[in-house]
Amino acid sequence: MQSESGKNTGYFIGERTFELPELKLLVDSVQSSKFITRNKTGSLIKKIETLASMHEAQLLQRQVFVANRIKQMNESIYYNVDEIHNGISHNKQIRFKYFRYTVDKKKEYRRGGDFYQVSPFALTWDDENYYLIAYDSEFGEIRHFRVDKMDKISVTETDRDGMSTYKALDIGVYTKKVFGMFSGTEERVTLRFDNSLVGAVLDRLGQDSMIIPDGDSHFTVTTDVIVSPQFFAWVAGFGPDARIVSPEIVVSQMRDHIESVAQQYR
Repeated sequence: MQSESGKNTGYFIGERTFELPELKLLVDSVQSSKFITRNKTGSLIKKIETLASMHEAQLLQRQVFVANRIKQMNESIYYNVDEIHNGISHNKQIRFKYFRYTVDKKKEYRRGGDFYQVSPFALTWDDENYYLIAYDSEFGEIRHFRVDKMDKISVTETDRDGMSTYKALDIGVYTKKVFGMFSGTEERVTLRFDNSLVGAVLDRLGQDSMIIPDGDSHFTVTTDVIVSPQFFAWVAGFGPDARIVSPEIVVSQMRDHIESVAQQYR
């Protein structure tokens, strides 16, 4: 940059908006995200490189390993996000078709191909996927949808509803309760863990979780969760070092879940 002071003119190196470690963090986030397709990943990283000096850009390029990463194939996801934001900003409901993939990798639309119509309120990120948090008037409840599984999305002329329900919802608490964004019944459960798992528990349930010592080598924690196969899988992943203590209905459901899995290997 050029600086003029009186009759003297000189040059100095201006401070860049992003430091190299910050740019590396952005590159890592982009390339590790399954949500961003391979083509878009390359495009975004090239743009991030323009924020660095030529030398720093070369250092960023050295850490780019995208080719073999698992990436979503649905390029329309960027259009979906834009339409969702249009619905939110204009206070309008959106409609879309929702699909899943068959074993031959083809789209199979839910509800026989009929459109869903919901009131969009927020987008959230969970387990490397983007989700829409919306109010479904038909069921009178908050529901979530994976954005990359939404198709033929458009903004309607109908105003959003369910505002009071959404305002009563704490998104941070909501996503903490839902494991893998699977739906289910909400229960207040108590779990018992080996002390070695305190870090993993706080990572999943939050730093504000109440940890209560239970003997010299264990602790318990009580939290609200949406009970689902994904929740049971999370607990089972710790083997004998984790156990659901209460309520009995959830303990019983965990037993049934373990038994159904065991049957697959008999």
